[in-house]
Amino acid sequence: MTTYAVTGATGQFGRLAVEELLSRGVPASELVAIVRTPSKAADLAERGVQVREGDYSRPETLPTALAGVDRLLLVSGSEIGSRIAQHTAVIDAAKAAGVGRIAYTGILKAGNTSNPLAGEHEATEEALRASGIPVTILRNGWYFENYTSQLGQYLERGEILGATADRKVSAAARADYAAAAVAALLTDDDGDAVYELGGPAFTFDELAATISDVTGTKVAHRDVSVEEYAAALEHVGLDAGTAGFVAGLDASIAAGDLETDSEDLVRLLGRPTTPLADVVRAAHA
Repeated sequence: MTTYAVTGATGQFGRLAVEELLSRGVPASELVAIVRTPSKAADLAERGVQVREGDYSRPETLPTALAGVDRLLLVSGSEIGSRIAQHTAVIDAAKAAGVGRIAYTGILKAGNTSNPLAGEHEATEEALRASGIPVTILRNGWYFENYTSQLGQYLERGEILGATADRKVSAAARADYAAAAVAALLTDDDGDAVYELGGPAFTFDELAATISDVTGTKVAHRDVSVEEYAAALEHVGLDAGTAGFVAGLDASIAAGDLETDSEDLVRLLGRPTTPLADVVRAAHA
C-alpha cells in the first residue's frame, strides 16, 4: 500500500490533483489532502480521503500532516517572497517523516530563465536535492488560465496589451498540468526526474484571434516595449513595483523563456493537451 499526499489540496491546482488521483484508482483511504483549513475539504473527508491540517507558514503542523506519507505532491505556494521558507519547511518535515518521493510544481526552464518568478523555484529545487529525498521536478509553463482569467477585460477593451515582442508561450490548461503531475507521482522513477512542461506554443496575436473567434467579439493584440507596458499598468492603478514585476514577466516571454519544444507534457498525459479554444470557451461560458 502506498500513501499519497497533496499539499494545498483545496487550492485550484491541488484540488484537481486530488480528483485526478481518485479517478486513477487511488483508494481514498490511501490519499491525504493537506490543507490549511480542513473544513474547506469536508466533501473530501466524506468520500474517505484523509484530510489533515498542514500550513506552509506553520511548520509545527507539518509533521502530523506528513506522517505515514510515501509520495508527496508539493504544490508550490502562492505567497511570492515567502515560498523558499515555506517550501523548505515542508521538505524538512517530509524528510523527518520518511517520505519516499516528493514531486514539486516548479517553473519552466528553472536555472536558465530570466523569469522574475524563477528564483524561489530554483531555490526550492536546490533544497529538494539537498534533502536526499528522490525528487520529481515538474517545471510548469504558463497556464491558459493566466489569460482566460482576464477575458472580461480583454473583451471590454477589445485589446490584449503586452510586451512579448511577438514571441510565443507554451501554455496549457491547469487541469492538464495537474493530470501530468499525478502521472509523474504515480510513476516508479529511479532517482530524480525532471520534466519540462508546456503545451503547443502560440503568440499573443494567436491568443487574440482565438478569443475573437470563440466569443464573437473582436480582440486585437498590441505589443509595446517593456517600459511602455509598465507605464500603462501604473496608469490603471498598479504600484510601480508590481507594474515592473508584471512587465518583467512579459520581458521573459520576449526572451523565449516561456516557450519549449519539450513533449514531456503530452507523454505524461498520454493524450494531446486541451486546446486553447476549449479553455477560452469554458471561461466565456
